[in-house]
Amino acid sequence: MTAVFDCVSIFPEMFAALTEFGVTRKAREAGLWSLALWNPRDYARNAWGIVDDRPYGGGPGMVMQAAPLEAAIHAARARQQSAGAARSQVVYLSPQGAPFNHAKVMDMTARLMAGVGLVLLCGRYEGVDERLIERVVEEELSVGDFVVSGGELAAMLLMDALIRQLPGALGDAASAAEDSFVSGLLDCPHYTRPEVYAGQAVPEVLLSGDHARIRRWRLKASLARTRKRRPELLTQRALSAEETQLMTEIRLEQCGEQ
Repeated sequence: MTAVFDCVSIFPEMFAALTEFGVTRKAREAGLWSLALWNPRDYARNAWGIVDDRPYGGGPGMVMQAAPLEAAIHAARARQQSAGAARSQVVYLSPQGAPFNHAKVMDMTARLMAGVGLVLLCGRYEGVDERLIERVVEEELSVGDFVVSGGELAAMLLMDALIRQLPGALGDAASAAEDSFVSGLLDCPHYTRPEVYAGQAVPEVLLSGDHARIRRWRLKASLARTRKRRPELLTQRALSAEETQLMTEIRLEQCGEQ
């Protein structure tokens, strides 16, 4: 099954970062996903390709008009239908959207694998006419509590996160399963050759060949890192008996250090 993406953007050239490089390029060439790009300027109702105007009520900036965006979205939906998508879902990338997190990644990947095509709407300026959102947008997502110049970067982040979950996208299927957030924890530290770099040695346990010790060390390191950097993740997680024991060790070690 090929995952189907369409993006509506006034800067479609930006998506070469996704289609021409790295894991996502290889996955596209392998037929795991397809992308079509739609520039709303091609559907503008004027001779100059203008797709924005001043906001009603005054204020700074410009607002993207509903009509050219909706026409581009209709074209994208028609393309997805012809590509075999069971249905299309329109997603607007916006700071006002729900948080895009690992749970959402897995949910959306499952939708793609079930034949649902994603139409990603990339806003610019002060945003898009609210009436368009009410008419055609089914989901509004944010990649973080910050603002960037347009939705293209957010759309590419979303697509990259989904594509790497597609079967066959990564050289080692276990890579995605060991990412941060998959288990609700941050990833553990990683090391490679040489064994000593700038006077710092690789932890002995990783050189031991004892897989049980290595697994336990990595889990403990993940718990310690999560506790230090993202403690709120632990409040959302039911710890196993082993994890509870490791957390006790971490607290005792921290007290000893202090």
